[in-house]
Amino acid sequence: MGNICEQINNYIVYCQCQKQLDKKTLKAYQIDLRQFAEQFPDTNVDAITSTMLETYINGLYQQFKPKTAKRKIASVKALFHYLEYKELIGRNPFVRVQVQFEEPESLPKTVPLDTMEAFLSAIYTHRNEATTTFQRRNALRDAAVAELLFATGMRISELCALSIEDVNLKDKTVQICGRGMKKRQIQIGNEDVIHTLQEYKNDFAEEIQSCNHFFANQSGQQLSDQSVRRMINKYTSLVAIDLHITPHMFRHTFATSLLDADVDIRYIQEMLGHSSVNITEIYAHAAASNQQDILTQKHPRKNFRL
Repeated sequence: MGNICEQINNYIVYCQCQKQLDKKTLKAYQIDLRQFAEQFPDTNVDAITSTMLETYINGLYQQFKPKTAKRKIASVKALFHYLEYKELIGRNPFVRVQVQFEEPESLPKTVPLDTMEAFLSAIYTHRNEATTTFQRRNALRDAAVAELLFATGMRISELCALSIEDVNLKDKTVQICGRGMKKRQIQIGNEDVIHTLQEYKNDFAEEIQSCNHFFANQSGQQLSDQSVRRMINKYTSLVAIDLHITPHMFRHTFATSLLDADVDIRYIQEMLGHSSVNITEIYAHAAASNQQDILTQKHPRKNFRL
């Protein structure tokens, strides 16, 4: 039958070769399942019971935040579905396990618009003050990356995966391949953004052709998500922005800003590539929270002395 460690290794190979999961998902599965296996060393998979799983799950709740615990449970559950499918276990012990918990609602973290303006301004200033061609070209590419993230609300993985053909600056459109290989097209509505992207495309034409990706480094290789994160940290540090900005916060800021501008939530859903408007509605909660802050701080009634 094989112990749990052997079956996990087989399952990871199956996910990689048969399901063709991306590297990040595979890495998450490996971490979660390795942690699970550590709790049951030298145990055969058919010996794991519902009671053992419930004990493990309770431990996850105590050790991790609900969202992380939920992901780890899903990883183990997927493993046992695989074992059942391959007829390596007689009965799936997860059938008798009920997983119910309330995940606290957390509003998406956004970047204040004045902070976003200061961040973008820092990139252009750095470019204008660059003392070498290498620094100037890097700053140009950084500006193109940041502008496109903010202009479209795309995910960082989607941005790094853009091919040459995906970005049509003549039509001012970007075709994005999202989750589940679903494609969507977004219009770029700002001429300054188009101008920056065109400058970048012209300057990096050789590197872009070399790697067949729209965003490349000066070695002609596809730009990585880690490079984008380091770039964001660099400019927030340069202008002493007291906020840890992540690439996904550009997406949140894009969506919340449009909602604040009274854009229909279904249009925002389409632009973000959400499968359901229910997912997008979290931005409506964020907008309501912003409204409360505005009315609390800005409404003139607070200055009345009655």
